[in-house]
Amino acid sequence: MDRATRLLLAFLLSVGAATVQPANRLMASPAEGPRAAGQPAQQATLKPAVAKAPDIPFDDDLQTEQQLLVLANQSRQQTGAPPLTMDAGLSQAARIHAQAMLEARRLSHQFDGEPSLPQRLAATTQLQLEQEAENVALDYDAERGHQHLMLSPPHRANLLNPSYNVVGLGVVRSGDRLYIVQDFGHALPNYSAAEVKERIAAAVNQRRHQARQHELPRRDLPVADDAACSMAQADKLGTSSVRKLAQRFTVLTYTSLRPETLPSGASHAIASRNLHNFSVGACYGRTDTYPTGVYWVVLSLE
Repeated sequence: MDRATRLLLAFLLSVGAATVQPANRLMASPAEGPRAAGQPAQQATLKPAVAKAPDIPFDDDLQTEQQLLVLANQSRQQTGAPPLTMDAGLSQAARIHAQAMLEARRLSHQFDGEPSLPQRLAATTQLQLEQEAENVALDYDAERGHQHLMLSPPHRANLLNPSYNVVGLGVVRSGDRLYIVQDFGHALPNYSAAEVKERIAAAVNQRRHQARQHELPRRDLPVADDAACSMAQADKLGTSSVRKLAQRFTVLTYTSLRPETLPSGASHAIASRNLHNFSVGACYGRTDTYPTGVYWVVLSLE
């Protein structure tokens, strides 16, 4: 095989990276649950995908996906990274995108009219993802596809990233070529509404302890969860329900994927020696801003 042919077969899409808070979205095309108590959060509005994945992938393609998983985990083991677990929902999203690339006859991370990577993944999985990333390739088989991906620094970085713990793999055949999609993610534990509030409350009193202030009793307000869910429904932190609470209490509102971690700007208010108690309202919601979900939090200090 001459060098020009090898370069053609090894062609991989160049990548970029972007970060979105609180979910650090790491994508190869610039590239985080439980339903909380209270009103259901607004769902992200997704555009239809460019193409539909085959209802039943060919056995050979399924075998190729399994081979890609084995090869990826072998490479990760060599670097000390934990193994990836294949997720059926992420694989469905990967196959849909692989089919879209086949129909377009080119590699891309997003075609005209196609949702973004976080939206594509949110449409097919209930995982709460903190990070997402994607590799795409065109090659002859799993071994050469993996080899060529590992030769590209950005794609290799995705494959070996120790933060990722789940993956979706999609393979669609076109003659002797394979359109390959690898969708990576860092899935977080799914917490109930009560667990979220317990973790936030523990973090509040830990912050108080660090500031050498007495522990605060927690007295959740009946409207606290409703106020948090109003933010999820509006996809913004400032709502009329929150403003009503702010007339009576010092109110901190924020979004988070890690309820045990308070926002850095909250320290001064939480450490005040004049506080008597606090309340926590929390609601999990998937929105246009957070397609794969986030906790919306209302922390009221009295």
